[in-house]
Amino acid sequence: MTKAPIAAYPALRPRRLRQADWIRRMVRETTLQPSDLLWSMVVHDGDGLIPVKSMPGVDRFSVKEAAKAAVQARDLGIPAIAIFPFIDGEKKDARGTQASDPDGLIARAVKAMKDAAPEVGIMCDVALDPFTDHGHDGLIEDGKILNDPTIERLVEQGLMQAAAGADILAPSDMMDGRVAALRAALETGGHQDVMIMAYAAKYASAFYGPYREAIGSAKALKGDKRTYQMDPFNTEEALREVAMDIAEGADMVMVKPGMPYLDIVQRVVEAFAMPTFAYQVSGEYAMLMAAAQNGWLEEERAILETLTSFKRAGCAGIITYFAPRAAKLLGA
Repeated sequence: MTKAPIAAYPALRPRRLRQADWIRRMVRETTLQPSDLLWSMVVHDGDGLIPVKSMPGVDRFSVKEAAKAAVQARDLGIPAIAIFPFIDGEKKDARGTQASDPDGLIARAVKAMKDAAPEVGIMCDVALDPFTDHGHDGLIEDGKILNDPTIERLVEQGLMQAAAGADILAPSDMMDGRVAALRAALETGGHQDVMIMAYAAKYASAFYGPYREAIGSAKALKGDKRTYQMDPFNTEEALREVAMDIAEGADMVMVKPGMPYLDIVQRVVEAFAMPTFAYQVSGEYAMLMAAAQNGWLEEERAILETLTSFKRAGCAGIITYFAPRAAKLLGA
């Protein structure tokens, strides 16, 4: 790309292109719109809305409320919703049996949301941690997370979600080889059109705490997830992980968390030219809201500025708890 020569001051005054709102909008390099947002939502097996204490403004949605939210997403121009389950402790076990229950919470939520607003995409997490009594994403034997037996359970879970009507499956477990196994199962199971958005570069981050409260796994988690989630100090490893998931059949890839890993997003986009998403996780949401509620940040400006940073880094879209709020701001 040929670049114009840079004139010297005063022939060039960059402020000319900043002097009014209309010209700033006209020359803007990056745009943010509701279609860039995926609404991150927690569903529960009860009635109404239940506030999440560590995430001001975020609720757990009943199945009925989730269906209403799908209609709201459609009306706001939000193209898809990513749902995550809050499972009562008495329903959890070591194998995460509820994860593949065709009559369980996720299956019922997906069906209700697709019935209410079929034009809104529904993405389901493929992972066992909300369903296990130990809080890990995989099966455990002698304190070790088992890779291949876990994949068998993930395939069962993913096939159930696809049968329920999910449009996108998002394996977030970070087991090696799970994308290939899931893709093969979808192909042979008659779900060829179901998409996979792989959590390709998911880091062992300090920013997941409020989410674990939201889904009820915080107290259950024993130990940490560093033997399968990525080391935050690594970059090249992220590119290898992304390359593997693409080769195994991922249609889209994701970097998680978001803002602390925008450098990873940019490298993935440049290296693979694949639809790349980032997850603005619960800790990012919570710290922004805490600062805003203390008067340390302008809340609305901070929401849109952080979301814009993802687009500037090259994201095709952002999974965020701010989706409905941001869509309303963008439509104002």
